[in-house]
Amino acid sequence: MPLDQEEDKPAGEKEMSFLDHLEELRWHIIKSAIAILVFSIAAFILKDFFFGEVLLGPAKPSFITYRLFCQLGDYLGSPALCIDKLNFILQSRQMSGQFAMHITGSVVIGLVCAFPYVFFQVWKFVSPGLYPKERKATRGAVFWVSFLFLIGVLFGYFLVTPLSVNFLANYTVDPSITNQFDITSYISTVVMLVLACGLMFQLPIAVFVLTKIGVVTPAFMREYRRHAIIVILVVAAVITPPDIFSQLLVTFPLYALYEVSIFVSAYELRRLKKQELEL
Repeated sequence: MPLDQEEDKPAGEKEMSFLDHLEELRWHIIKSAIAILVFSIAAFILKDFFFGEVLLGPAKPSFITYRLFCQLGDYLGSPALCIDKLNFILQSRQMSGQFAMHITGSVVIGLVCAFPYVFFQVWKFVSPGLYPKERKATRGAVFWVSFLFLIGVLFGYFLVTPLSVNFLANYTVDPSITNQFDITSYISTVVMLVLACGLMFQLPIAVFVLTKIGVVTPAFMREYRRHAIIVILVVAAVITPPDIFSQLLVTFPLYALYEVSIFVSAYELRRLKKQELEL
């Protein structure tokens, strides 16, 4: 076989039937499921920490984010930044409510903790079908996807979630209405916010892939930068208390993420053009 044809072959190409591919995929799924199960069982057993301190943390005024805001408010002479009271109580209105919450929360924690390994298994299944140049261009994919997901989860848990909980807890249409949240509603809200931020921080990776297939360009992202800023400001205004400082705390990281995505798109576009010139 000519050398150029050999280089055009996928790096891990080998003769495999459709059933062989299914069998390989099955084992990757089994390994991922086992990893999620192990972490879920650990979270289920260590409920005092994972639920009392982690999932229920943003529901307590002693949460680290609230304490840091109070310290910052004292330093800046702005008492409005201090969050020392949350006007709601948590309760379980269904007989199986706490048990269902325990199971659901454990699975979510297991998924978050096992995410790097799960993506590693997905990548092991996909990467053999890539060409050598594609594998070189996507080197470090497991690290960067896992790293961005972790940063997004931390951003969602320590900033977006407590600000959102504080906003929803203190939002009232009439003073006569008392906020009494069901535990399953609270847990689902926390999980949604944290996972949404984890996925949102995959924006640079998504832009990289979309640039590679020709859907997105850095020029397109620069052209619609103002629109993106407006969307970011609206999102920040919705999920934060009505003060400019809290809104900026959410706005700046999201905008920085957008700018990083433009850089990633420009880098990938230059690399693709260089490849075309070498052909």
